[in-house]
Amino acid sequence: MSANSRMTVAVHILSYLVLVSRKRSDPVTSRQIAQSVRTNPVVIRRLLGLLRKRGLVRSQRGANAGWRLARSPKAISLLDVYSAVHEDPLFGLHASPPNPQCPIGRGLPSTLRKVYGTLEADLRRQLARTSVDEVLARTLD
Repeated sequence: MSANSRMTVAVHILSYLVLVSRKRSDPVTSRQIAQSVRTNPVVIRRLLGLLRKRGLVRSQRGANAGWRLARSPKAISLLDVYSAVHEDPLFGLHASPPNPQCPIGRGLPSTLRKVYGTLEADLRRQLARTSVDEVLARTLD
């Protein structure tokens, strides 16, 4: 199984938009972002769509088409980004219910629900403490 990189790519997109906006005022194309991330522009557009739904970016159509941040980078937390790109819980339980006759199968789901719930809450608290602006500042150090 491979790790899901949507969060990392979404933070890359937002950080890139901030960096470019410091140098010029025109919007950034998904192709330009894709070159920085080194992926297909379609992947970038999908993530930009999720970020737009959460009000983190906005698009501009027409002759000078592209993307911009919709909020200040200081006002975008990593929790905002995580919430935009992750619909599923951090960890899932069995795809199909385990055997209820087995003591492990019977008790494990409720035990792990509690553990996973605590981890998810801790993760959300940590992500809420860091802004995209801070990530960019640390990245450029």
